[in-house]
Amino acid sequence: MTDRPKLLGISGSLRSGAYSTAVLEALKAALAPTADLTVLTLNDVPLYNQDEDGATQPAGAAALRAAIAAADGVIFASPEYNYGPSGAMKNAVDWGSRPYAKGTLLGKPVLVLTSSPGSTGGIRAQASLRESLSAAGARIVAYPHLAIPNVGDKIADGAFTDEKTVKFLTGGVQALIKEIHLLAAHAKG
Repeated sequence: MTDRPKLLGISGSLRSGAYSTAVLEALKAALAPTADLTVLTLNDVPLYNQDEDGATQPAGAAALRAAIAAADGVIFASPEYNYGPSGAMKNAVDWGSRPYAKGTLLGKPVLVLTSSPGSTGGIRAQASLRESLSAAGARIVAYPHLAIPNVGDKIADGAFTDEKTVKFLTGGVQALIKEIHLLAAHAKG
């Protein structure tokens, strides 16, 4: 790891024009002076199937795992569907958690954020997603839950339009970067 962390942002929405992807792209621009953020969508990742998880695996799953492994930290950005994260997001955690106790998420610093056009910002999806990430052995950053309500009013043309949202999200990312540096210092010492 260098002083400039490599972050991976995983968008949990498959639709074109997804708010989760838009939030990550806007965050990428906001973080440009301090960190490199790569945004990954999950459109090419098939449903987890242990029968296909051997010496070779589907290309989309292999690419997801490689991206997680190469990142110093991961930002999971999910919409809320039926009080939980999207199926695509849960599926990404499943691929990242395998093989058991050796998956690419094991020990990886992660940050969770949700967004919604509604008033709750997808906060109910966070509990389930955090629990799945915890089971995968990820290091979930201790920071207030990052939920963006009325997200359509807070982002436009690839940028944030609401200063409070930018400060809240970048504060979460700074906590993630602090965790990354802490782990790197511990590994050296």
